[in-house]
Amino acid sequence: MQRLNWLAIPLILLFFWLAVSSMVDDSPTMDEQNHIARGIALLRTGDPRLSLEHPPLVNTLSALPLLTMPDLRLPTDQPSWSLPDGWYEFARLFLWDYNADRVLQIVFLARLPIVFITLALGIIGYRFAREMWGSGLGTDKPMETDAKNTVGIVAGLLALFLLLFDPNILAHGRYSTTDVGGTTFLLLAIYLLWRMWQIDSWAWRKVIAAALGLGLAFSAKLSILTFAPIMAVVAMLPLYPEAWSGRAAWRRLAQLITAGAMSILVVWALFAFQWGPFAFESEVFSSLSQSSGPMPTFWAGVERIFLTSEGGRMSFLAGQFSDDGFRIYFPVAFAVKMPLAILVLIVISVFTLMAIRKTRRRALFLLIPGLLYFTLSMWSGLNIGFRHLLPMLPLLYVLIGGLALVITPHQSVQHQTARYAVIGLCGWLLLTTMWIYPHFVSTFNLLAGGSRNGYKILIDSNVDWGQDLLRLKHWMDENEVASVKLSYFGSADPQALGITYEPLPGDPLHRDLWWAVPFNRTDPEPGIYAISVHNLQEMPLRPEEKTVYAWFRAREPDEWIGNSIAIYEVP
Repeated sequence: MQRLNWLAIPLILLFFWLAVSSMVDDSPTMDEQNHIARGIALLRTGDPRLSLEHPPLVNTLSALPLLTMPDLRLPTDQPSWSLPDGWYEFARLFLWDYNADRVLQIVFLARLPIVFITLALGIIGYRFAREMWGSGLGTDKPMETDAKNTVGIVAGLLALFLLLFDPNILAHGRYSTTDVGGTTFLLLAIYLLWRMWQIDSWAWRKVIAAALGLGLAFSAKLSILTFAPIMAVVAMLPLYPEAWSGRAAWRRLAQLITAGAMSILVVWALFAFQWGPFAFESEVFSSLSQSSGPMPTFWAGVERIFLTSEGGRMSFLAGQFSDDGFRIYFPVAFAVKMPLAILVLIVISVFTLMAIRKTRRRALFLLIPGLLYFTLSMWSGLNIGFRHLLPMLPLLYVLIGGLALVITPHQSVQHQTARYAVIGLCGWLLLTTMWIYPHFVSTFNLLAGGSRNGYKILIDSNVDWGQDLLRLKHWMDENEVASVKLSYFGSADPQALGITYEPLPGDPLHRDLWWAVPFNRTDPEPGIYAISVHNLQEMPLRPEEKTVYAWFRAREPDEWIGNSIAIYEVP
């Protein structure tokens, strides 16, 4: 049955085609310039000062292909290089000023490593599911070795398939950001912790492996630190082969703490062994800013992320606005952004694997971290995208891999029906992914009315991250449109991409236009208006001030660019 592994080859090839062919026409998204600049700056200077809110691991991996362009210029001669919060201006200068003639080449090269990291996510998920479910637990009778291998391979292929073809993972698995990178290294860390806790004694090789996994995860994305207390809870629960005892639980917790302490060395190494004065902002830690220590940028970033998550940034949910976020934001986002086929598979796998006594503990090992992370996310005031839930998805997909125990070794009518149901749901997912191609960012299921209507429920990186600016340029060329009135949500420079336009409120280079509107709000002047759907909601303005695009919101667009830019032809 090892031949089943060959099924991974067409899956991987199809994934590469979907990822690479779709990212070519995606313009630089909102955050990419910042991540690319951080990575190349560290590689070229050895200084991680720009890695304030995002650790350097994924950014430097992403920027590695840029070392083939030694003539790229860094704006280290500008004040932004020395300012504590100068990273945004530094990134803008790097991409759109110092290297404006090579923007698309830079972005393409920086995205390629992320595609490979996404593939690594699938491979880790395959290995995790194969080991977890290939033992044959849950069957009524002892399984032969060949049957166990078959179950493990099918479980791994299920996890691989879901990780490579979930359009939400595909969306961010092609961009030079840290979302999928952080998810990948987190899954690796949890997999290594699970392996460490499968034996009832200290095994230092496994502890060191877990330390490496944790260090890579913490160096990939700061929000992954949330899983440190979550895994401490999981360590204490009776979810492992040995009989539960207080002594065993405390040993697992001690192993986690030891691995976590050792992981700090990994993080420090990836911060290029930075040493300098601390730069805390809050009053609680301000006294520490008078002293120096290791990787001050990392600790300042941890503090910054904590302060940001408390709120203070306007959120949008189904026509409502809040400065403190919505408790139901992520439940709604999960309900409308997840493909329906996967939602059904999650429900089936939870009920099936929780109903079987011998698989219940392993199912809980995957469910509990995801549910705790989901719960903590609900209390975050930072409601800007479903992408913040990505870390929990691989755990759910490894869980779904457990359905291999039901669909593989049995030949009864009931089990054959289950087999066809799982195959049918996987086929439905693949059709969904192919249907939304290449607009993966704006994925919404039928509960939201489809991808075209998703912006009425969620905005920002859920649907509009600046990815369709190049497609607007193509549309203008095909329709011989010389100029548009443009309200673009993103960080790209439209003029640098060859777009002739008149700026409207929301343009990143003319933010003052929100308060100096250049058209008649109630009777717009004739012309072609191209408005990003994020800007249609007028996010910088208070609810009572949102009259800039009211005329346009009351009408259906004449055309769409992707699912993120609405075209209005005003006669």
